[in-house]
Amino acid sequence: MLPAALAVLITAMPAMAQQFSSLEERMSAADFKAAGLDKLSPQQLQFLDDWLRTHEQTKMVSASGQPVFYPDNQPRDKFTTHLVGQFNGWAGHTTFTLDNGQVWKQAESGAYSCPDVHNPAVTIKPMILGSWLMYVQGCNQSVRVERVK
Repeated sequence: MLPAALAVLITAMPAMAQQFSSLEERMSAADFKAAGLDKLSPQQLQFLDDWLRTHEQTKMVSASGQPVFYPDNQPRDKFTTHLVGQFNGWAGHTTFTLDNGQVWKQAESGAYSCPDVHNPAVTIKPMILGSWLMYVQGCNQSVRVERVK
């Protein structure tokens, strides 16, 4: 039994090794250089690739390279916090900085004016198909948002 399992593992190893590609293979030469990775020694680059190999199951960006803050297997919960600074509505491309350090941006076109308020409470709640809706205290309109930081 053990020899058979070992044989399966040994034959599967080349396939598993082929699934991983190094940073040099993944990035364009310009991006590799812009990130300063060309300045790493071969040993440092190998260490970084090995680290990525062991952490690769963690989905941190989408296929388009955008950050993934709530992976599909993680619960998405409604939360309440405050906007930082003055708020008087949104204008189709508004970015919202929250006091918890998160940054969200308007994910739909359209503008809406609200009463001018300083550091209003906001509630962000998950919607279907992965979208989020933001409600601002004192504003009678909500806006669909997406997290950028």
